Amino acid sequence: MRSTVETVLNGPVYADVPTPVFTPGPSGTHITIRGLTKYFAGWPLYENFDLDIPKHKIVSVFGPNGCGKSTLINMIAGLIPIDSGEILFDGKSLKDTKIGYVFQNYREAMFPWMRTIDNIAYPLKLEGRSKAEVDRRMAELVASFDVKFDLKRFPYELSGGQQQTASIMRALAPNPEVLFLDEPFSALDFEMTLFIREKLQEVFMQTGTTMLLVSHDLEEAVYLADEVLLLTKRPTKVAEILHYGDARPRTLDTLSAPSFIDMKKLSLEIFQREVRR
Repeated sequence: MRSTVETVLNGPVYADVPTPVFTPGPSGTHITIRGLTKYFAGWPLYENFDLDIPKHKIVSVFGPNGCGKSTLINMIAGLIPIDSGEILFDGKSLKDTKIGYVFQNYREAMFPWMRTIDNIAYPLKLEGRSKAEVDRRMAELVASFDVKFDLKRFPYELSGGQQQTASIMRALAPNPEVLFLDEPFSALDFEMTLFIREKLQEVFMQTGTTMLLVSHDLEEAVYLADEVLLLTKRPTKVAEILHYGDARPRTLDTLSAPSFIDMKKLSLEIFQREVRR
């Protein structure tokens, strides 16, 4: 038995109901979410929320303001506690799963007292890897991202785009099974946004790392996605999951392709429908 909240006229009332039986997702599922419930100030944000996130795909999360897009990935990543429910990664718990996380605010995400190169290597050292292993992985990342700036400088000595590049490199350093990205382009100029988009696609094509991306920009969300997860207003449910299959790497030409335009239009129609409800 577990306790859930039933909303009635005089406020929240708690009632005992049977714990739902956990059912695994279909073949190819990476993250399975069952019965996810989260309340703020006694009112539901998510309630008995179920979701299957596929393996080796980029899933973009998009929805109305206040629907809990960032909260969702933060709960999956273990940064925010859930009130009830279960989240499994290939049938494993979070503690047995290697994840990476790219924060929206890159200026606060890096340790300012560490050189940039030490920031990037930090998760590798936490894993106890040898100096040779750390150096080898760092060389791979530098080559993959074609780094031109000095990694021996401190983060605050770098531009915003360079800091976010370093943040993404740090998140990818331990070869995570799942990479979470919380609006990673929101503070970047257009030139750096294009660069980071290109690099994320390259990493994805090379590794097949499952990625979960929160975006407030619909064009960006569709451009990077294999699946677009559209959410409702709170209490938040899944409005639609749209599959977008244009070949990678996607380029600026993709933005004018009929398939992209159609997917963006359909996503916008669903979004507007949910906002008006």
